[in-house]
Amino acid sequence: MQDTPNRPYHHGDLRRAVIETALDMLREEKGWQFTLREVARRAGVSHGAPYKHFPDKAALLAELAMIGFDRLRQSLSAAKPKAPKTLRDVITPVAHAYVAFGKDNPALYRLMFSAGEEKAAGIHLNERALAVFDVALGILRHGQAAGSIRRRPIEGQAAAWWGLIHGMTMLAIDGLLVPEKVGSAPLDAALNTLVEGLENPAA
Repeated sequence: MQDTPNRPYHHGDLRRAVIETALDMLREEKGWQFTLREVARRAGVSHGAPYKHFPDKAALLAELAMIGFDRLRQSLSAAKPKAPKTLRDVITPVAHAYVAFGKDNPALYRLMFSAGEEKAAGIHLNERALAVFDVALGILRHGQAAGSIRRRPIEGQAAAWWGLIHGMTMLAIDGLLVPEKVGSAPLDAALNTLVEGLENPAA
C-alpha cells in the first residue's frame, strides 16, 4: 500500500474504488491528465492494482465516459414528463436537463465527447452511449406516430436536435452564452426554433 487512502478501501471493491477515485480526480482537476499511479495512490492501493481491472489508462477513461452516458441518460429520462400535451412540453425539460448535466459535470462531459488516442475506439457506438441518443429518437418516433412531428428521416431530425443541444451545452460550459450576444434565454429561444422546424403544420 502507498499513502493513507482518502477513502475506505475494502477487499473486493477494488474496481469501484478505482472508478470513484478517478471520478473525484476528474472533477477536482477539471481534466484527465492524471496517471493510473496517481489514481492508485489516492485510492490507497498498490500501483499495480488498477491494472487488474483496467489494462491501461484509456480503458479507465472509457469506463468513466460510459458512466457519464449512464448518468446523462438517467437525467434525461427523469426529466421527461409523463403526459406532455405538446412537443415543446417534452423537448424543453429534456433539453434543460441535458445542458444542466453538462454544466454540473463539465470535465466528465468533455471526456464523454473528447477524441484522441486516450479514448477507446468505437465508444460512441457502445450501447450505453447510444442509449442517450435513443431518448431523443424515442420522443421523435412518438411524435411522428402521433402526427405532431413532420415525417422526415428520424435520424436527421435527431441529429439536428443533438447538434443544437450539444452545441448549447458546450457554449454554456465555456460561459459563452452571454445575454449581450444571445439574449437572456438563449436555450429556450433555440428550442423554439427547433420545435417550429419539427412540428407538423397539418397537425
